[in-house]
Amino acid sequence: MRGLKGKRVLITGGASGIGAATAARFFEEGSAVCVLDRDAKALEEIKRQLPNLAGTVDADVSNLKQVQAAFGDAVRMMGGVDVLINNAGISIRHDFLKITPEEWDQVIAVNLTGVFYVAQIAARHMWERGGGVILQTASTNGIVGYPYYADYNATKAGVIELTRTMALELAPKVRVCAVAPGYVLTPMQRAEYSDAMLEEVNRKIPLHRHAKPEEIAALFAFLASDDAAYMTGQVYTIDGAETAGGLASR
Repeated sequence: MRGLKGKRVLITGGASGIGAATAARFFEEGSAVCVLDRDAKALEEIKRQLPNLAGTVDADVSNLKQVQAAFGDAVRMMGGVDVLINNAGISIRHDFLKITPEEWDQVIAVNLTGVFYVAQIAARHMWERGGGVILQTASTNGIVGYPYYADYNATKAGVIELTRTMALELAPKVRVCAVAPGYVLTPMQRAEYSDAMLEEVNRKIPLHRHAKPEEIAALFAFLASDDAAYMTGQVYTIDGAETAGGLASR
């Protein structure tokens, strides 16, 4: 991709799944990469896999003070942040009637409030320095309804609207887009499904498989590159045509 060499990239939730694949992709493109995650064990593993990372920071995105400190650490490690991949997220699979207030608060805190915290701090940094790119992980769950994920779905719809509004307010200095994956075979996704459930889901996807994390990472790399310099304020769905049709297509 044009323009990624030497870019300074911060990836939240970057120690596993889509985040780890994205870290590897930007590293391959010649970018300096700093990974933020709250899983200390996963951070050790990503450092083992990518020993030449610019750095890692241990922080919970739902904690504003931790985010402020972590962003400062990332800036010190890399000299600044040109690209933010705002990716950290969690999910809890539950019937709507069984979601507890504690579970609701937990998912909202990470998936929406945490995205806001990191995005605002990064946007202020980029605005002062004249430019940057913020890319946020949404989901097809924020575009169409899915059962058993009411709290998660609500946060991803919120991320989409946050992205659109940010793009309007931060133009022309900072580009802001969201990526909305469908089913991606990440450790978080795999942990929630039995083999039979996984096979059932694959049958309903027109491409008959989950996405690979590396395929989502490739879209992030393109959107951050100079090749996407006129792309902002949009949500890019990558779902193997899962949401292309309605009930008749399934």
